[in-house]
Amino acid sequence: MANQGVVTSMLVFRIFGLLALAGSVALMAPNHFTDSGGVETTFKDVIAYRYVLATAVIGAAYILVQLPFAIYYACTKKRMIRNGCLPEFDFYGDKLISLILATGVGAGFAISFELKRYIDDDLIEFHIPLSEDDKSKSIKFLNWGIISAGLLALGLVCMVIVSVLSSINRNSSTRGGFFK
Repeated sequence: MANQGVVTSMLVFRIFGLLALAGSVALMAPNHFTDSGGVETTFKDVIAYRYVLATAVIGAAYILVQLPFAIYYACTKKRMIRNGCLPEFDFYGDKLISLILATGVGAGFAISFELKRYIDDDLIEFHIPLSEDDKSKSIKFLNWGIISAGLLALGLVCMVIVSVLSSINRNSSTRGGFFK
């Protein structure tokens, strides 16, 4: 049986992580702009932004699956499934989701800062200078991408903390390795 503080902390960080990932999705999904030529650009046009959204959705779905088990464990101090499988699933699942979220954060920040540099240097559109209005719309579009990636990073931090706590929880609730 794990320390009640560890179990409660895991639940709290899962909830904060879910909120951060939901915020990332809520900011990325409506992100778009229309330039002076009437061409609309959405997050779907930037592959890295689609990846950011996908990782946030995958992370949120994982947390939603884990949340009932975490709530039950925090309230009753017992596992819903008592065969030792859940600590293992928490341990490996939390690590995998943390890695997936980390790649999404990297992709989101990398594309946003790189494209902002190109827009600031007038290097985009085959060296055709952008109008100031198009520049400001593009910068705003990329800033929303940065904010969304930042919320994804906050979700990542929460999941990394949960991952460390699930390691502690796994070690205290199981004796021996994966195969008993």
